[in-house]
Amino acid sequence: MDRLEEALAVLVVEGREVVRPRAALPPEAREGDVVDLETMRVDAAATEQLREEVRRAREKALAKKAAPPGDFDL
Repeated sequence: MDRLEEALAVLVVEGREVVRPRAALPPEAREGDVVDLETMRVDAAATEQLREEVRRAREKALAKKAAPPGDFDL
């Protein structure tokens, strides 16, 4: 689930946003959880895999070289 907006849940499915009533989701569902749209249950294994992918992507982004020292114009 990408985010919650009042009574709606916004999920990203194959790169596009899908909106479902928040009440249709399990009460334990949180932002960042993977929800199976057929069963409307949180997929704990897929959620953990997604979190690990995000963690690795953040580490990779932070490992990039820092900007050169000194002042420069953009």
